[in-house]
Amino acid sequence: MALWQGQVIAESNETVVVEGNHYFPPAAVKAEFLSASSSHTVCGWKGTASYHNIVVGGQENKDAAWYYPDPKSAARNIKGRIAFWKGVKVVEE
Repeated sequence: MALWQGQVIAESNETVVVEGNHYFPPAAVKAEFLSASSSHTVCGWKGTASYHNIVVGGQENKDAAWYYPDPKSAARNIKGRIAFWKGVKVVEE
C-alpha cells in the first residue's frame, strides 16, 4: 500500500521490488490522485523514467510517482508499473 497525506494512493500485493522501490501495477494505482508531469530522468540500466505529480486534498507532491513506459530490456519487468518517493510511505501488506 502507498500512502500520502493519509490517503491510499495505491494498493497491491503484486508489486515488483527493484532497488528497494515497490513498483505497483497500473491498475492498483488510484489515477484520480495523479496529475501529469513533464519531468523525465534517465537511468543507465532501466532507461528513461516519466513522472506524475500526486494531488491529495489540494496539496501537490511534484514528481512523487515515476514509471518506465519503455524500459531497457534489463528492466522489462517494471514496464508501466508505478513507484513512489518524496514522502509517500509504502507499507507491505
